[in-house]
Amino acid sequence: MAQNTAQAARPITLTIAALGGQGGGVLADWLVEIAEAEGYLAQSTSVPGVAQRTGATLYYLEFFPQAAAQSAGRDPVMALMPVPGDVDCVVASELVEAGRALQRGLIDPARTTVIASSHRAYSIAEKSALGQGATDPAALTQLLREQSRRLVLFDMDALAQRHRSVISSVILGALCGSGVLPFRKHAFAAAVSASGIAVQTNLAAFEDACQLAARGGSVPEAGAAPARPELPPVPERAVVQRLQPLLEAVRRLPSPVQPLALAGVRRMIDYQDPDYAGLYLRRLERIVTLEAVHQDEAWVLSEHVARALALWMTFEDTIRVADLKTRAARLERVRTDVRAAPEQIVGITEFLSPRAQEIADTLPAALGGWLQRSPRVADRLARLAGGRRIRSDRLSGFLLLYTLAGLRRWRRATLRYRQENARIEAWLQALQGLAPQNRPLAIELARAQRLIKGYGDTHERGWRHFSVLFAQIERLGARPDGAALMARLHTAALADEEGVALARELAALPAAPA
Repeated sequence: MAQNTAQAARPITLTIAALGGQGGGVLADWLVEIAEAEGYLAQSTSVPGVAQRTGATLYYLEFFPQAAAQSAGRDPVMALMPVPGDVDCVVASELVEAGRALQRGLIDPARTTVIASSHRAYSIAEKSALGQGATDPAALTQLLREQSRRLVLFDMDALAQRHRSVISSVILGALCGSGVLPFRKHAFAAAVSASGIAVQTNLAAFEDACQLAARGGSVPEAGAAPARPELPPVPERAVVQRLQPLLEAVRRLPSPVQPLALAGVRRMIDYQDPDYAGLYLRRLERIVTLEAVHQDEAWVLSEHVARALALWMTFEDTIRVADLKTRAARLERVRTDVRAAPEQIVGITEFLSPRAQEIADTLPAALGGWLQRSPRVADRLARLAGGRRIRSDRLSGFLLLYTLAGLRRWRRATLRYRQENARIEAWLQALQGLAPQNRPLAIELARAQRLIKGYGDTHERGWRHFSVLFAQIERLGARPDGAALMARLHTAALADEEGVALARELAALPAAPA
């Protein structure tokens, strides 16, 4: 009895971390309505997140039995914010948000039930990080499993899409099925019905999530390796005769390299054309031929180059951005994301702010070079073009972007293509020079390409750091520990955007042997 009294003397605490547009406020309102219908006092507070996927809005709720408050003769004192170590349930609408709750200390191994969606919506920090910035989902899942009292994890976004519902309905079903709240199921369903909005689809999503959570959720296996894609059969008929030589060239490559090379060929065709895919394979074959002399069947260098070369040759420019924004698949994805009905009209506004450099990059090489050397003209052009809002759902806006995307047939004549092509060739030549004498260093140089990604400031930072590493090749090539030193520089380059760690490692490099 003393234990029950102690439990009744404290509220049930729950924290929700939801991204913008995922209905976190609706979910909090539903829970307050359910609690009050079930004879509980409820309090809800929220702290808004930040735009551009840098953080979720945090909702904090406390529930206290009204009968216990009446018995005590006073209302309970409820907190306005979650306290580390004092949260009964943490709900996250996306996997990394559950990790952020863990980082804040809101998840306690002896107390907290974690209910989270396993899908990912990548944060700005992950997208703009130098190299591979995405959080490892398997490691994070294992950490959540170890640090929580109980983990209920499944892809809530996929379930919501299957029912053409919203993720807040799925989360509500997971809360109900998990049994973490002392409320009856019909009270949950009644709150969804009372909203009067898409009741049937929301109830269907709620029911599926409820049953899945009651069974413990579907936790992904840690460390499961994705299956490698199979090579398609050799194409038939004359319609695809241009592609057949490419597939045959891929089949001539070593087996470990083929899946990456095939993905690279597909990427080149999507980005430019089959001829560009042929250039990709010819470049890759230069490295494969060098590595064949080792005959150890590892093909580590070739695999790294196959991946890095595919990414580098499909660099992001204004033509690529316009191309992606005008694709039917993208427009369909937007409609799916906002759960638009077939008869509904969806408006899309593109926020574009091209810099003078990006404008120059899109021009023919000679004209773009002249613009770079004319800062006054470049500044005036940037002011004229910057801060544009284009309605791509309207004919005028769509045609503007579609025309820009159509410039890809002349991409090889642009300033950006000429620059990137020269950089790629210099990188490949360095790899060809290193591989026969110092293969481990060549592998590290191939891996270092991951520093180069994105566009604008992100691309400039990556290229600056890569250039610093590239400049050390001659110095490190003469050292037996050159590969280890390059790996240290690579790790330092990924440590911070300003290059502080990289500068420190450069200063600590041992002098070249006499």
